[in-house]
Amino acid sequence: MLASRYFINLTQPEIAAQFRKNPLVILPAGSVEQHGPHLPTGTDIFAANAIGHAVAERMDGLVLPGGPLGVTPFHMPYQGTISLTPDTYMRLVSETCASTAKHGAKYLLILNWHEGNIPSLAIAADALHREHGMTVLTVQACYVAADLFGAEYGGLTHGGEIEALAVLAYRPELVHLERAEHSSEHQHGKKMDKLRRTRSFQPVLTDIRLIAPTGWYGDPQPATVAKGEHMLATIADAVAKEATEIYRQLDELQGGVAEITRQRRAE
Repeated sequence: MLASRYFINLTQPEIAAQFRKNPLVILPAGSVEQHGPHLPTGTDIFAANAIGHAVAERMDGLVLPGGPLGVTPFHMPYQGTISLTPDTYMRLVSETCASTAKHGAKYLLILNWHEGNIPSLAIAADALHREHGMTVLTVQACYVAADLFGAEYGGLTHGGEIEALAVLAYRPELVHLERAEHSSEHQHGKKMDKLRRTRSFQPVLTDIRLIAPTGWYGDPQPATVAKGEHMLATIADAVAKEATEIYRQLDELQGGVAEITRQRRAE
């Protein structure tokens, strides 16, 4: 039995043995950005790590050290935000995962909690599949959370209950609900977020203050550790179940193509 699901906690022989058993790696993707006065700047990467680890346990995979940073110029008007350029972020993701492919990892699950990463991750995922032969699946975990719990927990807001729950389930000492004051007006925030999340029309917004003048909106006060743990486990169950089925279908559809590609590279 593995001593840890985290790649960086294991020895080389343990990783080699795990890749022979199940060559699945999971890359948590998030960001470091302001989340108001009550949540840590690492909220997005904490959520991705927590769910990624739970999925790794369910799917028998390893969690890669994805690094905390992402593409988030949207939040740069506020202190605490650190943003990479898309090119830098794509290289970080691609080179991290390509290294594991060279050692035998065949399946990659990118588990993302930050919307600003989505375009860069799509390009990196395609390159990892075409250039390194990995079977890649990207999961927008924040949207899974919204689908499963949005109606109950106030929607996918920035700094609201869903994000508070994600951190409470992982690092509860970093959540300060007593400081959660001066939330921006909820209806305006929801209207603006809906505008940028539609499938057909996707405007570019330059600044979080267009959505929330205070930098955040939502109501995190109902969040508890118990609710957070339940939310995390439910999301992980849903992701693991769906991902397992998608990988099965991908193997049926392109397994032969992937094997031919690997053989050609070996030659």
